[in-house]
Amino acid sequence: MLIRFFLALRSAGLPVSTTEFLGLLGALRAGVAAPELDQFHALARTCLVKDESRYDLYDRVFGAYFKGIEALAPDLLAEIPQEWLRRQAELLLSDEEKARIRALGDWDELMRTLQERLKEQQARHSGGSKWVGTAGTSPFGHSGYNPEGVRIGGSSGQRRAVKVWERRDYANLDDSVELGTRNIAMALRKLRKFAREGAADELDLAATIDGTARNAGWLDLQFRPERHNAVKVLLFLDVGGSMDEHVRSCEELFSAARAEFKHLEHFYFHNCPYERLWRDNGRRWQEWTSTFDLLHKYPADYRAIFVGDASMSPHEILMPGGSIEHWNEEAGATWMQRLTEVYHRAVWLNPVAEAHWGYTPSITVMRELMGERMFPLTIEGLDRAIKRLRRAN
Repeated sequence: MLIRFFLALRSAGLPVSTTEFLGLLGALRAGVAAPELDQFHALARTCLVKDESRYDLYDRVFGAYFKGIEALAPDLLAEIPQEWLRRQAELLLSDEEKARIRALGDWDELMRTLQERLKEQQARHSGGSKWVGTAGTSPFGHSGYNPEGVRIGGSSGQRRAVKVWERRDYANLDDSVELGTRNIAMALRKLRKFAREGAADELDLAATIDGTARNAGWLDLQFRPERHNAVKVLLFLDVGGSMDEHVRSCEELFSAARAEFKHLEHFYFHNCPYERLWRDNGRRWQEWTSTFDLLHKYPADYRAIFVGDASMSPHEILMPGGSIEHWNEEAGATWMQRLTEVYHRAVWLNPVAEAHWGYTPSITVMRELMGERMFPLTIEGLDRAIKRLRRAN
């Protein structure tokens, strides 16, 4: 059974090695996980999946392979571990509830009856008072009514089941959903490029050992500059209007970027960059930065990341005076061309689902201006964007 599961993961494109699979088998033999589906799910994922971005694919294969575990299949559910159920009941039930179970024939009798039903039953059953099924008054199944029973599958109705036996529904780490701060930080780390800079105040252990050996055993301390992430980033953030519904994802991106990059400069714009940008939205009419000055202040080795939904009237991009807030002497497209010509390593992150981009003409225009370097603000999209930013040209 586990070999077929291993092959299913491989067939889906997960790079699962035989060594990792043997490690999983060893962990199971050592009793690392209890004989429960949710614990096996977590253990197998830990042993077999080394990249968090592939958790979603793993969960999809797991769900498809073990689909129907909650179904009334005698060959599977007949093996419910009674000792495990008994231990859980002792932890979860009050003395009064245990007394009511004993009044029905005691716990062993209840479990023994369930096992017999599962062995005898050959098909799905609905209604009635004996078989494992739905509706009815049987103590086994779901969506019916019985003062005390074992719910198998389904969802809680009367909330009076003695015990529940069902498949756990796992929340996927999906590469099509918006990112959380932690996942963004993990993606941004792929853009790191370390360099040693500053004063030589960090002990270089390898050089110290080598120098001491060459110095006939006399201690020869060697120091070196501390390593820092040398990548420099310009972050341009669209604010206001339709971007209000994307504030959270943009805040998460901003927070992760500030933590990851020592050399990070951020500026705000509305809908499309024009001749001026700003750092403080509360004072954007009093304190702003000339886009021309920005182009001359920050050298071309900066990476540029634009974040916005690019959803506006196309005139705001293509026409002088198209801005809805002020009269812009030059079209937004002109400023976008200047920015991307200087910062040729540039991407645009769009919080709008990629499947919807074709319905908004302005998104199509902005994608063309970016040279098709627009990516969705998702795990998969950010991964693609980071790969593009790492290119030499």
